[in-house]
Amino acid sequence: MSTSVKAAILACLYQKTNKERYREVNAAATAATAFASQRKGLEMNNLTIVCPCLFGLESVLSGEIKRIGGQHIQVSDGRVSCIGDDRLLARANIMLRTAERVLIELGSFRAESFTELFDGVVALPFESFIGSKDAFPVKGWSINSKLHSIPDCQSIVKKAIVRKLEKAYGAQWFEESGAARQVQFSIMKDMVSVSIDTSGTGLHKRGYRQISTEAPIKETLAAGIVDLARVHSDSMVLDPMCGSGTLLIESAMRAMRVPPGLKRRFAAEAWGVISKEIWDEERRNGYDMIERAAGFRGVGSDNDALAVSLTNENSTKAGVISRLQVSKADISSFQMPDQPCIIITNPPYGERLLEIKAAEELYRKMGEVFVPGEGKSFYIISPHEKFEQIFGRSATKRRKLYNGMIKCQLYMFF
Repeated sequence: MSTSVKAAILACLYQKTNKERYREVNAAATAATAFASQRKGLEMNNLTIVCPCLFGLESVLSGEIKRIGGQHIQVSDGRVSCIGDDRLLARANIMLRTAERVLIELGSFRAESFTELFDGVVALPFESFIGSKDAFPVKGWSINSKLHSIPDCQSIVKKAIVRKLEKAYGAQWFEESGAARQVQFSIMKDMVSVSIDTSGTGLHKRGYRQISTEAPIKETLAAGIVDLARVHSDSMVLDPMCGSGTLLIESAMRAMRVPPGLKRRFAAEAWGVISKEIWDEERRNGYDMIERAAGFRGVGSDNDALAVSLTNENSTKAGVISRLQVSKADISSFQMPDQPCIIITNPPYGERLLEIKAAEELYRKMGEVFVPGEGKSFYIISPHEKFEQIFGRSATKRRKLYNGMIKCQLYMFF
């Protein structure tokens, strides 16, 4: 091959490479411009914000959402939804105590076949939230529906999102190297709901409890019980079986109006969809809300020295250690204070016969030392169906709650 022919071939290859590079750069620039434009428009639009919660706490969460400005609130089993903007979405992540996550619902539709599932997902506005390089993992669940295979549904939803993004960005392959947008789908009685999770790690992860005692109560459940117990800024709260201190810490945070999400980050902060200024301003507003002069006092005890140590460590991380007094003591030595107080506790319980017998003996002792009186109330969560009989008194009210997968009752005496 002559030198001139080689030069000509190399020149053609070089030109082709330059053209390909130009097309790639131009496509990326177009996609970035389009995504930025979509984001700008998104800030002006109302979003359907969905907050899952533990069963039994729907009314508590609904009240929280109303207080932070949610509009058109709708309540269903295990979730509360509302209409709001990007600022409310950031505020919900930072402020809500009983929400498990904050989701943006992209849409819902009926699907009894994979074709209907694919077509329904393709119609949703994923390009408004997912850029050309962003990751978009998919997970979900299905109950009492014709589409019951979760892996198959995940695959169909993923393919449908890819198809939608192909049309939006003019690309056929997505590297998914950017910030993750966790896509979630739920199928209940053939009704499909598709959302994007803005929280990332569950909202029960406040950041103060790195280590806990065996079978700790979830922070969101503890916050819900504290809400039902009507803890105020000047309340005195006691937990004579405090474990790692979750109930006391959540009581102190509520009394002092400390937002639970102040010390953590959220998935949506890495998206660029909500401006950093909005996140910063909502955090500043959260700090300004804290009632540092609140007269709240928490008193805790446990017969396990490790639990006492963990409560002190966790309350230090939460910033409420100065409001708590914790000591090692057995329930048999507990004495009611003279002043008005609220007892909130999660007594240990077991599944084996000997553990159940020990728990029942504990309930009897609680009934003896939890002496009713003016201004005194008791909130006790337990899975034991005969708790009231063993405790020795009938509750004023009861509410069914779930501590993990364990069905419990919150026994309220006031």
